[in-house]
Amino acid sequence: MNADSPRSGLSPERAGLLESLNCDRAYGLALLGVCALFALLEAGGNPVRDALSYDRVALEAGQWWRVLSAHFAHLDAAHATLNGMGVVLMWALFARDYSPLRWLAIYLFSSLCISLGLWLWDPGVTNYVGASGALHGVMTAGTLAHMRRRDLDGWILATFIVVKLAYEQWAGALPFSSSGNTIVDAHLYGAVGGVALAMFLRSRAAPAMKRA
Repeated sequence: MNADSPRSGLSPERAGLLESLNCDRAYGLALLGVCALFALLEAGGNPVRDALSYDRVALEAGQWWRVLSAHFAHLDAAHATLNGMGVVLMWALFARDYSPLRWLAIYLFSSLCISLGLWLWDPGVTNYVGASGALHGVMTAGTLAHMRRRDLDGWILATFIVVKLAYEQWAGALPFSSSGNTIVDAHLYGAVGGVALAMFLRSRAAPAMKRA
């Protein structure tokens, strides 16, 4: 059945909008699943947060799952909502640029790079949760895919990322962020991890535009 058919319940305009935002069909369901995962883990409260967080003492005791699980948990509902909005934005920009398995690999590898970076170069960070660092890995990987296609937005995004990361390293968190809780080095490590893995992955061609 065509997404534009009357049986889909959507007008051609709405169906086209959903597709342009990578929220059509399975893509939309997958996005809802990711956001639901964030919400479900946040609903678990402090016990879940404590069990999943990057905790330097717990890692020293051998709880190695935390190097990945920390990047799915959040400080509170507001933090989870903010990162959920970041997921929606990254999804709209990049969801079709790699296969789902490659996106999962990019997210997990970026998460691993963040935890490793914090362990080696930020010993003062004893506890960490949040998806923003890994989402920087998603952003750099997606931007690289757009640059490979020579899309103009790829160069604009690359400039934005470089300026943002440089600003954070020089002046700290951006003014509109929750600067008291933001670990800017996690953004840098995640961005490096995302682009490093993406250099070895084949991205998809640009989706063909539908004819009117």
